[in-house]
Amino acid sequence: FAELHAAVPGLPLASSRVLPGIVLRRDFAAYCPAGGELRALLVTEPLRPALTAPGVEFVVDSEGQYQASLRWITKRTEALMKHLQSNNVELLLSSVKQEEIVIYYAKLHGVSVVECLSSEEMALITEITGVSPYVAFGDNMDREITETAVVTFCQPLLLASKRCVHIGFASVCAFQPHCLILCGPADGINEQHAAALQEAFTMLQQLFKTLDQ
Repeated sequence: FAELHAAVPGLPLASSRVLPGIVLRRDFAAYCPAGGELRALLVTEPLRPALTAPGVEFVVDSEGQYQASLRWITKRTEALMKHLQSNNVELLLSSVKQEEIVIYYAKLHGVSVVECLSSEEMALITEITGVSPYVAFGDNMDREITETAVVTFCQPLLLASKRCVHIGFASVCAFQPHCLILCGPADGINEQHAAALQEAFTMLQQLFKTLDQ
């Protein structure tokens, strides 16, 4: 329930509504408008390539080596975004904050980015789509990317003064997520309404469970 409702203070209760899909309560790090269905990739690691493996010390002996390292990182990041583009990936959903260089090349190659998703939001998206987070391919840039989710729409949403991401997924199960936008004059009232609704849904779950048995 926490991931499927958004409380918006400062608006009348009559402004409350139900939206298809889910609402992520954060803004796009990069937004490239796209029409129709698109492919989304879930990631849980920074996409900026690392110079060394974890626990391995990287020693730079000169300014020239340092600049060469930065150029290598830039080229690898651009190559990665081109690879995503060639595999029709137009949306990155990341549980970590990505480096500015990743955001720059994402915008350059038409890939929208939403970052800092919670573990609960990632788990919900995985449940809806059946897609697990992407595992980095290292130096293999030729491998086809198949771990993508089908997104039916992805657009900015303004809730009062807060910019959010409204996104719909093609579900692989009977679960068709909808998000409750719960409006009220103050946070306390919104919290009371949310708690009452959650209790009502819990009661309905118990009722249907008893009927099934």
